[in-house]
Amino acid sequence: MAATVKFLQELQSEITCSICRGYFCEPVTIGCGHSFCQACLSSSWSVGAPALTCPECRGVSQDGQIPLVNRRLAELTELGKELGSKLMQSSQGQSQCVTHQKPFKLFCEEDQTALCVTCGEAPEHGAHKISPVQEAADKNRRELQHIHSRLGRHLEEDEQLLAQVKRPAVDWYWMMRGEFHQLRHWLMEEENRCLDRIRQEQKASQERLLQHMERLQDLMEELQEVDHQPNLDLLQEAKQLLGRSKAVLAQRPRAVTPELREYPIPGLIEMLNRFRVDLTLDPTSADSCVSVSGDLKSAKAAEDWQVESKDSSCHAVLAGQAFSSGSQYWEVDVTQLPQWVLGIYTPYLRRKRTRDMDSFASVFLLQCIKEEGDYYLQTYPGPLDYRMKGPLRRVGVYLEYSSGTLAFYNVLQSSLIYKFNSIPFTAPVKPIFSPGPPLPGTKPGPMTLCAVGSHLCTCCYCSQ
Repeated sequence: MAATVKFLQELQSEITCSICRGYFCEPVTIGCGHSFCQACLSSSWSVGAPALTCPECRGVSQDGQIPLVNRRLAELTELGKELGSKLMQSSQGQSQCVTHQKPFKLFCEEDQTALCVTCGEAPEHGAHKISPVQEAADKNRRELQHIHSRLGRHLEEDEQLLAQVKRPAVDWYWMMRGEFHQLRHWLMEEENRCLDRIRQEQKASQERLLQHMERLQDLMEELQEVDHQPNLDLLQEAKQLLGRSKAVLAQRPRAVTPELREYPIPGLIEMLNRFRVDLTLDPTSADSCVSVSGDLKSAKAAEDWQVESKDSSCHAVLAGQAFSSGSQYWEVDVTQLPQWVLGIYTPYLRRKRTRDMDSFASVFLLQCIKEEGDYYLQTYPGPLDYRMKGPLRRVGVYLEYSSGTLAFYNVLQSSLIYKFNSIPFTAPVKPIFSPGPPLPGTKPGPMTLCAVGSHLCTCCYCSQ
């Protein structure tokens, strides 16, 4: 029997948590090999230095998180508790020491074991805290009663909280639903105002073009009439007619070239920023006419890119990232560039009538060019060829691979420039950037990829 008691004592030391001094409850074992109750370890690690250390040996844990429950140790703990209970029951109603045949008068708080006076003086209990049985029982009874009282208060508080959650004083569900409903209402009103403005401006453009055509027709009729007049009468009216004709012809580009209008959409850029990606440039994709900065965030027309006024050559650099799924959005600062090109490049396969596959590259671009002091935006491919009031400062590009959508935005005005739809992507897509062609006799500036966290408004450029 003495050997059994000793074995049980050794077993109890293996299944006892060194933090709470009780049997393991959902035991976990950390990297150093020591085990604790999961709740005890969690409580120990919730306070203190950032490094998670073992409460027993102070070794630093490499896991950085609470491990899963050690099921084998949990089963061993249950077995030890069962063996201890059976042994106590077999010891004459748990009141007499089997080894020394004496009543239990002491209790070892370390091993949670009842002892007789002789057992209490054994070497294995020498350093343990030992108390009289009645004193230990009274102490534990008070603690258990205190815990019971606390649990009862917490249960009452939780019941009250549950009632509040079911019927909250502030109904956030309906409040937020109302806010979004109001936002939809405001957006619908803004949409109607924007569409009305577009219709009015289209009508004004149509009337302006009709007036220009009428002036052309009137001039043509006057020129025909003058052509049949005597020489002297023709000479008297020719100078005035020639002046009027030159003035009308000079007005033609502005009369027939549509102007790019700005239709701000509230919250547009904020929503697009949800898909913001951090791009870098791939210097290996740039030729000698484009130089890339050391941080791979900006490109500039190199000195080799010498162009004449009629030169339409375009040199570009690709992004270091490629996209074959999802939605992406990036912004480019073109403040210091009068002319530039932005877009995407994708190599994809086109099936021929035969079994062979013909591979070719496709680009979708937005280009800004400057002619005689005016700025023009053009798309390739696409119909956009519009004149602008002034240069763009910051351009946003949105790519949605699955639907084949590519859109360009005026970031500072929160307005759409142009959108490609239903592009048949079948291969990864790479953004493309061209900081030119530079204007003859000018010093080219950089085209810069904007940082993900940068958000600018019109006032940021008010001094430029």
